[in-house]
Amino acid sequence: MCDVATWAALVEASWSFGDRMLYLTSPNLRGEDVTELQTHLSRLGFDAGHIDGIFGPSTARAISEFQSNAGLSVDGICSTSTATAILRLGSQSGSGPGIATLREAENVLATERGFHRVVIGQFGGLSGIARMVSRALREQHDVVMLVDEPDVSSHSRAANHFSADAYIGLEGHGEAESMIAYYQVPGFTSVRGEALAAAVVSELAVALPGVNLSASGMRLPILRETRMPAVLCSLGPFSEIVDHAPEVASAIARAFGTWQGTGRGD
Repeated sequence: MCDVATWAALVEASWSFGDRMLYLTSPNLRGEDVTELQTHLSRLGFDAGHIDGIFGPSTARAISEFQSNAGLSVDGICSTSTATAILRLGSQSGSGPGIATLREAENVLATERGFHRVVIGQFGGLSGIARMVSRALREQHDVVMLVDEPDVSSHSRAANHFSADAYIGLEGHGEAESMIAYYQVPGFTSVRGEALAAAVVSELAVALPGVNLSASGMRLPILRETRMPAVLCSLGPFSEIVDHAPEVASAIARAFGTWQGTGRGD
């Protein structure tokens, strides 16, 4: 069914960089063209923040900095002339990871607080597992917030306001496979999100040997709108997941612990 959310996603995907003028407004402009703009700026060394396809203040500041460095009129608006200059210089910059990826890696090397803030979110059906994961992480001396709401935006707002170090989302379904999603768009991959997803797949493979498991880069709203490494664990078949709830919860908690340890050495 093409509901409101599906239609909004289709509209966002229809824009290509240069199709329209991009500028800071409320509500923020969203689209594939904004993702391309953020990726180009990041590779040129101008920090547009999280590459999320949302034109916010960080993207506007990055455009102003680019315009100043390129000798253009500084207004924070990606007009035709600014887009042309970005593409021209971008063609000479190569295809490196960009400042957004480097910043994520740099955050790993930052001084540790001695504990981690984690948000566990569940979208229905797996509240018992979410509580068990939360309890296990607290026993590991992590600070945990549990969000049990059907609205994706409430999860991302809670995680961002909590200044979480990671977000782990849980949802159940009836299919005979489980997929762990991390944030990825053309030109940008959340390296830490991918590592967390891989750790979850590794631990769940031991806990659920009969379930097909995979990790995949996606641009789901919960992964795009959270400003920290995030994964969404879409687990199935539902009956088997619930029957093995303690094992599933322990596996996810172990995966997070493994991810914490390997992150310090990346």
